[in-house]
Amino acid sequence: MIPLFKVSMSDAAPAEVEKVLLSGFVGQGPKVDEFERALAARIGNPRLATVNSATSGLHLALHLVTGGPGGPGGEVLTTPMTCSATNWPILANGLKIKWVDVDPGTMNVDLDDLARKISPATKAIVLVHWSGYPVDLARLRAVLDQAEQAFGFRPVVIEDCAHSWGATFQGEPLGNHGNIAVFSFQAIKHLTCGDGGLMVLPDEELRRRARLLRWYGIERETNARFMFKNDIPEYGFKFHMNDINASIGLANLDLADANLRRHRENAAHFDAHLADVPGLELTERSADREPSFWIYTVKVDDRDGFMRKMDEAGVMVSQVHERNDVYSGVREFATLLPGLDSVSERMVSIPVGWWLTEDDRDHIVSTIRSGW
Repeated sequence: MIPLFKVSMSDAAPAEVEKVLLSGFVGQGPKVDEFERALAARIGNPRLATVNSATSGLHLALHLVTGGPGGPGGEVLTTPMTCSATNWPILANGLKIKWVDVDPGTMNVDLDDLARKISPATKAIVLVHWSGYPVDLARLRAVLDQAEQAFGFRPVVIEDCAHSWGATFQGEPLGNHGNIAVFSFQAIKHLTCGDGGLMVLPDEELRRRARLLRWYGIERETNARFMFKNDIPEYGFKFHMNDINASIGLANLDLADANLRRHRENAAHFDAHLADVPGLELTERSADREPSFWIYTVKVDDRDGFMRKMDEAGVMVSQVHERNDVYSGVREFATLLPGLDSVSERMVSIPVGWWLTEDDRDHIVSTIRSGW
């Protein structure tokens, strides 16, 4: 079976982890600092904070900009077409979800629908770069400009970049477009730490608070940190990364660069060979962005038949995520989403990862082209 996902781990990772285990210090320490410096260099933005998962990063980001459960409440505009890890932090922060429709061409948020739904109750906007294909961030800026003129405030945007390590918009890596960006280093992502995440912040004050609140709100950068003599003016969380995970991430950085190139090569191959298949539609490609292609999503007629055909051919495929608005826990937020309705039963992802051989790619293409 050709897998849909696979863990990428450097041969050097076990030895690097062993060094940390034998050092006598396995918590947040010098390896985390080293990893953050390396990440800042990759992204081109020094205002960042590692965390123990992207979910923690999203939770903390929402807490920073809305005040959390003790804050004034309000709505967060978000997409239902994502992992539930995107949206459950909204509820955990005492906020209400307001679903925004999906653009059938990209699986990303429909920016026209987003513009219509911004209101004085909007406390933040959460968007996902589906499969690592960036949202049109220039158009988003125009939407925010219009909202600021209409309502006198500019909603904070949190980009869920869990699929998007290495993706760029208008030549700049995600994390450089004036929003909070949260990346995932979970087991099967382009860059893995075993588990972990990264927050990239648009200003120094948010960076300061993120680094403070990821560790209970305790100031760790003074000699008094282990004596607990510093005041804690704002409570925080235990969301920090540790040196074990950071050492894995450091070992995998160069490997992730090579893997990203391979994902893009495989995606280009599928773009070229699947564009004219009856009953199958590719997603959008735009010259102003370079996707990461963590997954490769297509829209097919008779998805059940397509999935059976691929399974019989030894190719693992999946819809990857269920639309979140179907879950009973968020039933109260239900609304009409015609764009998502038009594609949710057609979406399926095929293997695109670094592990594919040329024979694997040819087998996937020939199986699809033979019909289902």
